[in-house]
Amino acid sequence: MENLMEKVVNLCKRRGIIFQSSEIYGGLSSSYDFGPLGVELKRNIKNIWWKNNVQGRKDIVGLDAAILMHPKVWQASGHISGFSDPLVECKSCHRRFRADEVKDKCPICGGELTEAKMFNLMFKTFMGPVEDDASVVYLRPETAQGIFINFENIRQTARMKIPFGIAQIGKTFRNEITPGNFIFRTREFEQMEIEFFVHPKEVKKWYEYWQKERLKWYIDLGIKKENLRLRKHKKNELAHYAAACSDIEYKFPWGWAELEGIANRQNFDLKQHSKFSGQDLSYFDEETKEKYIPYIIEPSAGVERSLLAFLIDAYEEVSGGRTKTTKSTKEKEIILHLDKRLAPIKIAILPLVRKKPLVKLAKEIFNSLKSDFNLQYDEVGSIGRRYRRQDEIGTPFCLTIDFESLEDKKVTVRDRDTMKQDRIFINELREYFWEKFK
Repeated sequence: MENLMEKVVNLCKRRGIIFQSSEIYGGLSSSYDFGPLGVELKRNIKNIWWKNNVQGRKDIVGLDAAILMHPKVWQASGHISGFSDPLVECKSCHRRFRADEVKDKCPICGGELTEAKMFNLMFKTFMGPVEDDASVVYLRPETAQGIFINFENIRQTARMKIPFGIAQIGKTFRNEITPGNFIFRTREFEQMEIEFFVHPKEVKKWYEYWQKERLKWYIDLGIKKENLRLRKHKKNELAHYAAACSDIEYKFPWGWAELEGIANRQNFDLKQHSKFSGQDLSYFDEETKEKYIPYIIEPSAGVERSLLAFLIDAYEEVSGGRTKTTKSTKEKEIILHLDKRLAPIKIAILPLVRKKPLVKLAKEIFNSLKSDFNLQYDEVGSIGRRYRRQDEIGTPFCLTIDFESLEDKKVTVRDRDTMKQDRIFINELREYFWEKFK
């Protein structure tokens, strides 16, 4: 029997959520493309995160830093010298593995492994027409450094006072030795990250605050509490810059794994960039006349990991009976119980049958609502089969136009989760759905 992970992966392919990258050429390992529904789900996750953390607060502003930065940025941050994993290679099949993930023999062929060597995870490329040491640049392995090097620019132009934060959503690239578990660990991914600058004496307060705040975000968007936990790092797990770090972990089908990290980065980054650039990145408090280098609390989440957790947590199979197309009670129907804010399609517009008067009215309703909600129009197949298609992609509401609609100017709205049906006047639909999605 398929496990849950296989079922979710199959659903993603079948319904246009996620595809293997370069599939027509055999695919590219650890790279994925987000299809019509996947890109909407991904955009919704990012938009909700941005609305909560930037637009909904007075103490955080946004940034979109360049992916390519001066090489000295990565010298100052320690990535060039220290952003490495121990790597071993099988002497027989020549496959490579992280040393901490294998034991004495190759897990593929059982061959002998080489001694561990350090492998830098940054992607290196060249800027300009000449490929030499002077033109080396790197694809950023994290979004955080773009924030730190813009600390003074933003502090001055946005007139921010400590405590304040800078938020960024953007692509990150890590040449992972052993990516896997679908989109959980890939070499190209997006981060949703906040660097929150605080007074050194208030660092503990803000560290605890952000742990609670970020955990609450996932629960508010529908993740079951029992599938989430906060795990504090042991001292031997901490990065060189961190005084403390906690992971928000989700219970994936393969076990507990990190969704998001909340770290106390101390003042390491601003000190390093002050040292390497010669620019003073300290903060002067006009009220207290105190000058100091701020400490930093960093909540850092992966977009793809969040998306995967939302899909897995929302996935349910129910015995047949929800729709008339079910052949037997043994047949399973799939429902994605995505939060309404996350759902790629908000409302499906379904004429009961493909008859001209119903199709005409359905398209008129579609056109009247399309500027307010993300809709999908579907007239192909039986109404029960179309309901099932919408349940599989997490659409919260199906709106059905029948022959009575031509007379009473009402349509039937079905709720995905409760199966409750409301009969609503066509001219009241916009207000009805605004209330539902409020």
